Amino acid sequence: MSKTFERVVFALSVFLIALAFLGGFGPTGVNAGAQADGAYPEMEVYSEVLKKIQTDYVVQPDVTKVTDGALHGLLESLDADSSYLTPEEYKIYKQRQNEGTAQIGIDVSKRYGYATVVAVEPGSPADKDHIQDGNILESIEGKSTREMSLAMIRLLLQGKPGTPVTFDLVRPRRSEPDKVSLVRTPEVTPPLGVEQYDNGSIVYLKPGVITKDRVQAVENRLRAMSKDGNKKICLDLRDVAEGDEAQGIRLANFFVKTGTIATLSGQKYPLQTFTADPSKFVTSAPLVVLVNQGTSGPAEIAAAAIMENHRGDLVGDRTFGEGSVQKTIDLPDGGAVILSVAKYASPSGKKIQDDAVTPNIFVAPADDLDDESGPHPDVQLAKALDVLKLKPA
Repeated sequence: MSKTFERVVFALSVFLIALAFLGGFGPTGVNAGAQADGAYPEMEVYSEVLKKIQTDYVVQPDVTKVTDGALHGLLESLDADSSYLTPEEYKIYKQRQNEGTAQIGIDVSKRYGYATVVAVEPGSPADKDHIQDGNILESIEGKSTREMSLAMIRLLLQGKPGTPVTFDLVRPRRSEPDKVSLVRTPEVTPPLGVEQYDNGSIVYLKPGVITKDRVQAVENRLRAMSKDGNKKICLDLRDVAEGDEAQGIRLANFFVKTGTIATLSGQKYPLQTFTADPSKFVTSAPLVVLVNQGTSGPAEIAAAAIMENHRGDLVGDRTFGEGSVQKTIDLPDGGAVILSVAKYASPSGKKIQDDAVTPNIFVAPADDLDDESGPHPDVQLAKALDVLKLKPA
């Protein structure tokens, strides 16, 4: 398909979505009329373009097929979590939601048009196959992920325990994708990681996930600090991508006594401001938080709140950028639109989905520094510990 035709189809898709929303389930009344008046001139242009495609293009196009592809691209141009599902895809989507939740141990989003690994669960099939953050799933079961919505990609990766999933994986410095087949296993949440450094004065905590039980375990460990002789905290949120946004806010509140932790808002979504509750505050001990490209969602909310409230330093590299609320809208033809309707923002107002979180102390991971084989030293952790040692207890 030529670039010119792709642009024409994209314009056509805008026309079709505008027509569906205005005519099918859009707002009514005076505001709807005003919106329609503004949209009609554009609709006329798109209608004329469609006629030209049908009469003048080099071959008679399959308008349904190319429009489906354009609609996928249109929604994904908004953000990675917004998706268009054809009637066939939506039917499969609803059916497979109850077929099993076994996983291969990766959290994915969409970047550069393809499914991209955000984080890898330690000990999972993906981890044992040495899959890493940033690897790209070019196709799943022979179908390009560029042609799939994120909702469908995530659904295809999960299934019944013991069943295989096959995909083409693009790794750095490899000329061709690897053919990978992994067996889905029941999801096992890694335990809370706890270590002590500097003769016990520094307690290292790695939650793994930001769930209610795990955040409670972190709180329990923080409250036991003085008894265990710990005076400083290293909170490792690297590769923490799963969990609940409310628990990310709760985690930040353990360290932030007053002020804004996050906000949530959208075009038609009432502004919510999440303010620190002094009764949930736990400790004012010196704090450093580790982040990387696998830090996503709830963990990003916590990290941004800690840094922007000047409660602790962030060490590592830029986070992934995930933090939105979705709504599923059924379409008249049996398809659906999964649309982001609100986004979380840091205390300074930066949308996490758009800007991610940039640490105030940047340290690239060791495997980005050279191409030597073998295990690399954890330079990010080493830097975090050095920063903590200089902080007065």
